[in-house]
Amino acid sequence: MWQIFIGSLFLSLIHASIPNHWIPLIAIGKTEKWTLRETLSATLITGLSHTLSTIIIGIIVGLIGIKLTARYSYIMSYVAPAILITIGTIYLILQFTSYGHHHASDEIPIRDGSRKSRIAILTSLSIAMFLTPCVEIEAYYFQAGLIGWRGIFIVSAVYTITTVFLMLIFVYTGFKGTQKFKSHTLEHNEKLLTGSVLILLGLLAFFVKF
Repeated sequence: MWQIFIGSLFLSLIHASIPNHWIPLIAIGKTEKWTLRETLSATLITGLSHTLSTIIIGIIVGLIGIKLTARYSYIMSYVAPAILITIGTIYLILQFTSYGHHHASDEIPIRDGSRKSRIAILTSLSIAMFLTPCVEIEAYYFQAGLIGWRGIFIVSAVYTITTVFLMLIFVYTGFKGTQKFKSHTLEHNEKLLTGSVLILLGLLAFFVKF
């Protein structure tokens, strides 16, 4: 259980720290002259929208893991860790063969003097975030599903709390003008970090039993 908790926490921390999850909210808040409270409310709503779609897909993936484990006990020991390592390797390959990481939220136009209502903007942001689930953590749902609903619940809870909390923190500090985070470096190394974590978790699963 601790392995699932720590693994999902690491992946959630990396994912939530990516600037394109919270910089658009800061920019829109400033452009639309929202108060800090309004901007944080928008962050909470869009953050929950983002995690909701990830959890929905994750539960489906986790259920596959549960059903497979009921029939084939060796899946827990070999196949699931191999999946994590394979996906982690793919992320490393993508890191060194492509540049940039884009979410739908990056493409939301921000225009000075925009007259869109706050509700319309929130709706657009929420839809964009809902349609861009966190693919990185979906593979871990399969691993979590191998220990049943408890594993799925742990990943979902940790992912939701960590993602929304960090988004609120980054938006708050950025809105206040005290954000000193080196976002460019992290943004362009997300696949490297995520891939490394997935590979490490996969290797750990080979040697550590649940």
